Amino acid sequence: MLKVGVLGAGHLGKIHLRLLNQSPKYQLIGFHDPDEINATKVSKEFGYTYFENINKLLDEVDVIDIVTPTLSHYDCAKKAMEKGCHVFIEKPITNTLAEAEELLEFERKYKVKGQVGHVERFNPAFLAVKSKIENPMFIEAHRLAEFNPRGTDVPVVLDLMIHDIDAILSVVNSEVKQINASGVSVISKSPDIANARIEFKNGCVANLTASRISLKNMRKSRFFQQDAYISVDFLEKKVEVVKMKDAPKNPGDFDMILQNAEGIKKQIYFENPEINANNAILDELETFADAINNNTEPVVTLTQGTNALRVALQVIDAFEN
Repeated sequence: MLKVGVLGAGHLGKIHLRLLNQSPKYQLIGFHDPDEINATKVSKEFGYTYFENINKLLDEVDVIDIVTPTLSHYDCAKKAMEKGCHVFIEKPITNTLAEAEELLEFERKYKVKGQVGHVERFNPAFLAVKSKIENPMFIEAHRLAEFNPRGTDVPVVLDLMIHDIDAILSVVNSEVKQINASGVSVISKSPDIANARIEFKNGCVANLTASRISLKNMRKSRFFQQDAYISVDFLEKKVEVVKMKDAPKNPGDFDMILQNAEGIKKQIYFENPEINANNAILDELETFADAINNNTEPVVTLTQGTNALRVALQVIDAFEN
């Protein structure tokens, strides 16, 4: 059982505290939050041990779970790694690319493991079809959210779109070639709605839209590849898998057959992958424990988190071009 501490006891931090406290793979030692009033309230309400001094908490744990504002991710992770702690960091990994790349160096230097909290990788709908997404050539993603003041201190790309950027990078085996993007600030000082077209060197194109000023929530991605269309509804935890194969010589009465201009006939059929309900946040935390205990690679490495941040920042830079 790994001894774990949490940095940050805000909305998401309290969720992490609860799940870590329940997990058989961790022993929750306590938490630190710079807001003493909030920390005292959380400690009294839930019984978690509050450490006023962050270094004292780091001395007591094997793993630190960083659920603080993005601006402090780097400093928190650096302190933890220097103490020999493995680090779980909420997305985005850091505020700047330079900070993220330094953490990669610290990870190697101090021989610790790190994982980034890109929770959609653990969404049961995405897990159900990820193995079926093979060499997609066109991807369309929409991540729309109703307005919530929490998170508006960063551009919508780092708040929302980065989820889809990470998911797409995990299934497209190619480097980014070019990015075109536009963003509009409606309520916040930073863009509230954004669209990005990401072109990869292998010819794949991904079109992403993210908004935090929508009237309804939507989190859908569609993957188009040779002889297949795959739709993932991250919000409703549903999938659609439509595939094509060569039509039989003698199709049945109810077979769906398409014929193209060259006379080639294809049969359309549907697959219904099993979706296993889960708690995605608990799963990401517990798979990190498994990676530490088994000395294996975390599901979302610091390198992958850095790559997602790099593309997200390139999208933001493209707003100005």
